[in-house]
Amino acid sequence: MNMHVSNLAFSFQDEDLKKLFADYGTVSAAKIITDKFTNKSRGFGFVEMADEKAAQTAMSEVNGKMIDGRSVKVTEARPREENRSNGFNKRW
Repeated sequence: MNMHVSNLAFSFQDEDLKKLFADYGTVSAAKIITDKFTNKSRGFGFVEMADEKAAQTAMSEVNGKMIDGRSVKVTEARPREENRSNGFNKRW
């Protein structure tokens, strides 16, 4: 299961995100999303766990948890949309 983790402190790194979820099971991947120009954290990331039950437990346990003074939000990640340039689907 792929999870979207938001409202993270900007100091959070990939390894911190992995450690946060490792208590609940094996983390396949953990990635903090960074700004492509400044290379600084955008305050959210993604965590992937192969075990669905462990991921569900992690999601419910970590969601709402206070970390570095922030209430972390965890949801199931949605697939990325094809055209996100300006919200219009041009068909010409």
